[in-house]
Amino acid sequence: MICANLSDAKRYKGIHPRLDRALDLLTAETLQTIGTERQSIEGDALFATRFDVTTCADESRLFEYHRRYIDIFTLMQGCERVDIASPEAIAVTAHSGDYWGGKGTPEQSLILTPGRFLILFPGDAHRPGMSAAETENISRIVFKILIEEV
Repeated sequence: MICANLSDAKRYKGIHPRLDRALDLLTAETLQTIGTERQSIEGDALFATRFDVTTCADESRLFEYHRRYIDIFTLMQGCERVDIASPEAIAVTAHSGDYWGGKGTPEQSLILTPGRFLILFPGDAHRPGMSAAETENISRIVFKILIEEV
């Protein structure tokens, strides 16, 4: 997991070529062009979508993690708490494709605000969409980056 300022995104290049491409796209100009329909950058290997959601305080919400994809979250509007746990701490109750979801207890939490980004690697269990202080409408952009092909 990496959490940093958008202005520092290029510091994290060199881990994977598609992650490098996504990091290059973390600019104000590019982020403004991403809509609520999936935007294919490299087919299923790299794509982005904007999600306009309302945060909540429901601690019973599921954690999720992936095994083949890296997620990058960045906010265009609002403030969101993202809870983090190890995959071993998650009691998996849902699975579909590269999604594993289940109940768990956060091992740490971070607050994501505009101007920052969060990289979640395979196995980084996360529970996004949590209220930082109070319920609010947020606009989150998620990049999905395939790093392990089947």
